[in-house]
Amino acid sequence: MKSEDVILYPLMTEDAVALIEQDNKLTFIVSLKANKTAIKRAFEELYEAEVARVNTLITTKGQKKAYVKLTSEYRASDLAIKLGIF
Repeated sequence: MKSEDVILYPLMTEDAVALIEQDNKLTFIVSLKANKTAIKRAFEELYEAEVARVNTLITTKGQKKAYVKLTSEYRASDLAIKLGIF
């Protein structure tokens, strides 16, 4: 599975903004078939930032949401600005 097929798009909600500011986490909608390892690999390849941890959940709409926590060397707010979502 290609990196572009794993991470579909970033999610910007009030909760996602709070996670960026407080926990250094970005939120994405990802492929239902993607596991945490594939999400981590795709994220690091696409955005050139080191991932500390990935948590996932399936929403009530049937989408898979990934919370990507960055290592302390990287700032989620900087990456969000670069992506044009912040």
